[in-house]
Amino acid sequence: MILNTSDVDWVESSGEEPFYLVDELPSTSPSQLPPLTVWGVALCISGTVIAMENAIVVTTILATPSLRAPVFLLLASLGLADLLAGVALILHFLFLFCVKPSDWSELLTSGLLVTSLTASLCSLMGVALDRYLSLSHALTYGSGQSRRRAAALLLLVWLGACVIGAVPAMGWHCLEDPHSCSVARPLTRTYLSLLCGGFLLVVMVTLQLYAGICQVARRHAHAIATQRHFLPANQPYASKHGSGRGFSRLILVLSVFVGCWMPFSLWGLLGDASSPPLYTYATLVPAAGSSLLNPLLYSLRNKDIRRVLLQACCPHRNTIAHTCTTLWMCKLPNSNKNSQSMPNIFCLKARTNT
Repeated sequence: MILNTSDVDWVESSGEEPFYLVDELPSTSPSQLPPLTVWGVALCISGTVIAMENAIVVTTILATPSLRAPVFLLLASLGLADLLAGVALILHFLFLFCVKPSDWSELLTSGLLVTSLTASLCSLMGVALDRYLSLSHALTYGSGQSRRRAAALLLLVWLGACVIGAVPAMGWHCLEDPHSCSVARPLTRTYLSLLCGGFLLVVMVTLQLYAGICQVARRHAHAIATQRHFLPANQPYASKHGSGRGFSRLILVLSVFVGCWMPFSLWGLLGDASSPPLYTYATLVPAAGSSLLNPLLYSLRNKDIRRVLLQACCPHRNTIAHTCTTLWMCKLPNSNKNSQSMPNIFCLKARTNT
């Protein structure tokens, strides 16, 4: 997918000479490639970072048998979609600056980007649905039947995303009719309008799910506050600080979600082939940037995934921490004069563990 700049790409010559369209410039050597730009380098670096961090998330979930709950299946799907988005950005850089662009390369990168962004957005909606069901059906959700339903739903999501991404390659593109192009060539304006309309629909459904999550959480907090009057004074209950912290996290997730997806969805509906490409960059970059933020906001915030990653990075972390604690206790001054044997016991335990 490249920006449609057929009406706005000009090459300025020196002095008072006129401007020339790119298509009207003298033909260059077939092997000549466009010069490397800052946007191109940033594109390649961001795609590499996106692919690496999401590959870590997907590998962690698939390689851990205990991470098979519906939420982990959804996070794996989200990571895989964002991984494909990073690969698509890298391929776009290679086809643009390292290999002479062709029709099939444009169709490949655009199809891969559309597939990955569609699957990523649907996976985000699935994560919101999982959170809503886990709160409203806490006793029954998470069973084996729920996992099978989640797997079947993800299979349908990926089949639909692949079909939507393959539509331009099957003939619905603007390579032969530049006047029908959208702000992102080779996608037609009709195709991109339908795609962005679907994106807006998914965004609205996701926001509705999070609104339902807030309602369920408010009912639970009210029930806990009511039961507090019938419990002992030392009985733990949900504090206002914890509820406020959870609400602030929800606001952060929603802000990033809407801020990343809403601009490009609206611009795809309003823009056309004659629109300035700068606006397309300004709206498409946040949509691609969501693939960079999703692992930080969803996967890496999960304590089970963090525990597996820490265990993989430092398998002897618990042993080292236990040994350091024991040695520290061994060096503590003995405040009780009658307990002379206690430091020796700790020192002996530390030597045995080391």
